[in-house]
Amino acid sequence: MNDVDLAVRLLRATPTHERRDEAQLRRWAEIALAFGDELAEAAEDEDVPVVERDGGVTDGELLLAEYRKGTVTVYRDSVARMTKMATRRGWPVSADALRKAAVAHELAHHRIDVRELNRRLGHTAARLDRFRVRGHVAGADEIAAHRFAHRRSGIGVSPLLLSTALSQGD
Repeated sequence: MNDVDLAVRLLRATPTHERRDEAQLRRWAEIALAFGDELAEAAEDEDVPVVERDGGVTDGELLLAEYRKGTVTVYRDSVARMTKMATRRGWPVSADALRKAAVAHELAHHRIDVRELNRRLGHTAARLDRFRVRGHVAGADEIAAHRFAHRRSGIGVSPLLLSTALSQGD
């Protein structure tokens, strides 16, 4: 399964998209992935403070990292859980690579121009006579951030694949 297929699955699992046409979801997935590629190629490395702590694993939720107030927090317990999952599946993912991807993912969310992404996606939320209201495609920014993280971190397995495996309860 490639990143387009995984991105379509992510979009399909989003409540606003469950009844959308497969071709539409595939177009949006391709656009979001290409947007992440462009962002990764254009972005300069940013020296952002990174702190590590536990507390990312709670009941029914795993938070790998978060960006707040100019600092990325990486959750060691979540990195350990994701690393174990990857090892069980035979995927070449080290804790360091996962940490680097998590930081890159958070930086991507900080850098993504959601208005530009929505323009490219071309989703119409409503029409008013000859005017249209551009809509937001829920999940597209997450797909772009996953692709950015993959490209910038060099992690051996797609972050979309890791997220999919995690969502399946692994």
